[in-house]
Amino acid sequence: MTNRKKQKSFQKSKLILPIVIFAVLFLVIGIGMSYFRKSLYTVMKVPEFALTDQNSKKVTDKDMLGKVYLVEFFYSRCPTICPVMNSNMKYIDEQINSPDFGIISISIDPTNDTPEVLKNHAKMIGATSPNWHFLSGNRDYIGNLADKFDIYVGDKEDDAESLNHSGMIALVDKEGNLRCRFDENNMPVLYYSGLNYEDEAGTKTSLRGKYHPDREKLIEDIRKLLK
Repeated sequence: MTNRKKQKSFQKSKLILPIVIFAVLFLVIGIGMSYFRKSLYTVMKVPEFALTDQNSKKVTDKDMLGKVYLVEFFYSRCPTICPVMNSNMKYIDEQINSPDFGIISISIDPTNDTPEVLKNHAKMIGATSPNWHFLSGNRDYIGNLADKFDIYVGDKEDDAESLNHSGMIALVDKEGNLRCRFDENNMPVLYYSGLNYEDEAGTKTSLRGKYHPDREKLIEDIRKLLK
């Protein structure tokens, strides 16, 4: 090979190398972002709790270790969002159908929601899983627990607010960590909605809405954590 050809070949290789490097970097970044979007964010450790279920059995956060589970706040007499939330929970439970999956439904109306009342409520909505615990206890304790979860529950001293609560659901992994997915802006969603919506995007809530986008997301993320 002549010196001129060698020089041209060398110059060509100098041009190709940066292109290859940038292509590889672009691919690695793309794979990394894809993995990031599919991974689940760790929000915090689940707050400690010890409450009584519908079978008058004490249930604690330690008892739930080794299971993936959901946490909601509700009350049995609720005429609005609670039946929707319970219905979506039941659907998720049926779809997951695993002994390693559980649900914690904490009543914010423990004066009415005794273990007997909660047992009848579980029977009424068709909750048959032994890992679905309907819990009650001291109302101050439950209010403080909701604060630790950072899920809204109304002040019990405020008659107008005491039975108000959020429709948000917490997802907990087998190690007792609250987990969540990332949104389209790569921000952790923190909690999932247990409500129904009028639109597929989940922007307008409706008790009779036929869309429940977060229900499907929860099923997908629960299955990830069960693997």
